[in-house]
Amino acid sequence: MMKRFLSVVGFAAVLSACSVQKPTQLVKDKDVERIIKTLSADDMQGRGIFTPGIDRAASFIEAEFKAIGLKPLNGLSGFRQDFSMNRIAPASYQISINGKAVEKENVFYISDKPSLSWSKPTEVEIQYIKANESFTSRYKAIMQLNKPVLVYVDEALFSAFKRFRDHYMEERVVGEFSPVDAVFVLGNENSVESFSINLTNTISKAPLFNVAGMLPGRSKANEYVIFSGHYDHLGVIEAVEGDSIANGADDDASGITAVISLAKYYKQLNNNERTLIFAAFTAEEVGGIGSQYFSRQQNPDSVMAMFNIEMIGKDSKFGKNSAFITGYEKSDFGQILQKNLQGTEFKFHPDPYPEQNLFYRSDNATLAAQGVPAHTISTDQIDQDKFYHTVNDELSTLDIANIVSTIKAIALSSRSIVAGTDTPRRIEKLKE
Repeated sequence: MMKRFLSVVGFAAVLSACSVQKPTQLVKDKDVERIIKTLSADDMQGRGIFTPGIDRAASFIEAEFKAIGLKPLNGLSGFRQDFSMNRIAPASYQISINGKAVEKENVFYISDKPSLSWSKPTEVEIQYIKANESFTSRYKAIMQLNKPVLVYVDEALFSAFKRFRDHYMEERVVGEFSPVDAVFVLGNENSVESFSINLTNTISKAPLFNVAGMLPGRSKANEYVIFSGHYDHLGVIEAVEGDSIANGADDDASGITAVISLAKYYKQLNNNERTLIFAAFTAEEVGGIGSQYFSRQQNPDSVMAMFNIEMIGKDSKFGKNSAFITGYEKSDFGQILQKNLQGTEFKFHPDPYPEQNLFYRSDNATLAAQGVPAHTISTDQIDQDKFYHTVNDELSTLDIANIVSTIKAIALSSRSIVAGTDTPRRIEKLKE
């Protein structure tokens, strides 16, 4: 009898050991490579918004979610979360200052209206940015005035002026129309005595879509944990040595690969007490529009944590088996993750690039601003990444082993939050 008892105990021990090893074995290297290879392939056309390529990418992610067995988000019949935005493109503009016509390359304007026509100084405030001033600082202050403003910029600030012009004189995608109307003119006049400004915009509605699915929680179904990344990239850009496709393998096909892999991992475990949402956001590269829309559909008080994953394709500055967490000091999210990794080689570090303000530059930002412990996990050495936002961000530049190890670390480190036994401290809300 004792021998049989010991045999049973021994068998149970083996099962226990298998159960400890099994979770990380659910993340398969070949599957990870298959997913990221598909998302970063040339036929995805760099996944630029409003292109057939991004639609193909969305269809691929949908098919993965369906095969895994995820459910659509509450209220949706499928995995696409459809919404529309406004596309605004400068159309025509004629401007003169003190009776002299201004060359078009010396003008940029910010307006979400179909047209503007200014000629009376009483209708418009005139501001000056002088040669010894910071263009960026003055720009920020002027944009907070929320009134019609004509801004005359000294020619000595040409470089900064041109950077802003290159941005604003391209098509923009916005959610709600802004009340700000501002016209910036580069020139050498000492003062603006008179002006004539006539400009128009072309405005149209544009369809966009996130791709999202969920695993309902068992005992805490009304508490949510989000795993996310963005599936859009820059699309087709200026060619370099005959290559014009910005494949975005690291940015952020690597993150979406993690999201799909984690969905598969948790579906197979089938033990999540909290509801898990897996989201692939669109339009991150044009201002985080997809995540903003998604976040507005959530009750932030019900979101316990957000694991946003961006650019995990290469070793971090801390070496192998490491990643960093943006906003590490803002909650105990990172501490919980590290606690769950005890006994492994992997380590999460605070963001080593605080000057980059990465915490509010990615898709975690909207929910973080509402108090959710929403953080981005990354391994990118952004201060020296030569492939970032270039045609060379391709699969061949990535380390699949690094992606796999980071996915496994997220899987293990998230388990107590997914199980509902740990809840990260809320982040201080941003003031309106």
